Amino acid sequence: MYAWFFLPSFSQSPPTFGFLLDIDGVLVRGHRVIPAALKAFRRLVNSQGQLRVPVVFVTNAGNILQHSKAQELSALLGCEVDADQVILSHSPMKLFSEYHEKRMLVSGQGPVVENAQGLGFRNVVTVDELRMAFPLLDMVDLERRLKTTPLPRNDFPRIEGVLLLGEPVRWETSLQLIMDVLLSNGSPGAGLATPPYPHLPVLASNMDLLWMAEAKMPRFGHGTFLLCLETIYQKVTGKKLRYEGLMGKPSILTYQYADDLIRRQAERRGWAAPIRKLYAVGDNPMSDVYGANLFHQYLQKATHDGAPELGAGGPRQQQPSASQSCISILVCTGIYNPRNPRSTEPVLGGGEPPFHGHRDLCFSPGLMEASHVVNDVNEAVQLVFRKEGWALE
Repeated sequence: MYAWFFLPSFSQSPPTFGFLLDIDGVLVRGHRVIPAALKAFRRLVNSQGQLRVPVVFVTNAGNILQHSKAQELSALLGCEVDADQVILSHSPMKLFSEYHEKRMLVSGQGPVVENAQGLGFRNVVTVDELRMAFPLLDMVDLERRLKTTPLPRNDFPRIEGVLLLGEPVRWETSLQLIMDVLLSNGSPGAGLATPPYPHLPVLASNMDLLWMAEAKMPRFGHGTFLLCLETIYQKVTGKKLRYEGLMGKPSILTYQYADDLIRRQAERRGWAAPIRKLYAVGDNPMSDVYGANLFHQYLQKATHDGAPELGAGGPRQQQPSASQSCISILVCTGIYNPRNPRSTEPVLGGGEPPFHGHRDLCFSPGLMEASHVVNDVNEAVQLVFRKEGWALE
C-alpha cells in the first residue's frame, strides 16, 4: 500500500529501546510533513514495511479521533500507523474508571462526544447541549441572546463532573457554563447561595500554553484556556481550582501510559528483550523536554525508592515498568528556537524567561534542559541508533 525506498536490511538483535515521538513541530507543521520525518522513517522501517523498534506518537492534540490521527499520520509518513500507537492528550483518561459512569460535562471541539465515549465515559453532555437547555446562561454574544425569557427547567439531570478535552471554539461560552456548573454543584439552572468546595471533579488534558502551526509565531493552546478558567475561579471564589487528573505532556501520567503502550507493542512483535530505554523526541522544552526529564526522574526514584506520590498529574496503577530511563531529545523544527535557547519568545528587559508550564507544575529549570539538541527528527534517530550500536545504513 505504501511506496518506500528502504535502506539495506541488516541482521539486528531485538530492540531494548523505543521512541516517543511528538507530532506537531517534529513530524509535521500544520498539514505539511517535515522532510526530515520521511528520512527518519526510512531508517525506522524495514524492507517489509514494519517498524524496527517500538514507536509511539505522543501528541497534546485532542480534537480528533484516535483512529483518524493514525490515518492522518499513515498518509503523511507513508507507513502504516495503528490507532494504538497514537496517544492523544486525553488518552490516559481511560484509566479514570471511577468517573466513567458519572454524568460529565465535556468541553472541547471536534468529535468530543465520540472521544469521551471512546475513553469510557458513558454519560456525557456537551457545552452546546447545556446552553440549549439553559439559554439564559450564555449572555456574551448579543446575537445569541433570547428576546423572551423561557420557562425554567427542572428536568435536566445533575452534572457530576467536568471533562476538559481541548480548547473550545467559543471560549466565553465554555468558561461561563463550566463556572456555572462548578459554582452550582452541577445544577446551573438552580444556583447556590454558597459555592461548594471542594467542587465537582475536573479532569483536564493538554496543558500547552502555546503550540506551533504554520504561522511564524506560536498559537494559543489549551493551557491558555485552563489558565483563564483557573484565574476566573480563583477571582470569583477566592479558592484554587482543583484537578482530579491532569494529563498530556508533561504529566508523568502520560509518559507512564506511553511506556505501557511501548511494552505492549514490543510484546506483540515478539521482541523478548524488555524495553529498558525510552527516547522522547519533541520541539517544546516546556512540554516535551520537561515531561521526558520528569519521567526519567520518576523512573530513577521508582527504581531506588519505589514510586513517589505525584498528585493530579502523577501515575495511576498499571503493570510495573521495565524502563529504566527516558532520554529527552530536542529538535529545532518547531517551538524551540536555537537562536534564543532560553525561551520560546524574546524576553523584554533581559530578565529571566517566563515559565510557560502549568500552575501545578513545580518549576525546575534543569528539567527544561534536553539531554541532546539536534536539528530534526532524522538526526535524532541517527543519534539514538549510534548510541545503541545499530547500523545507520
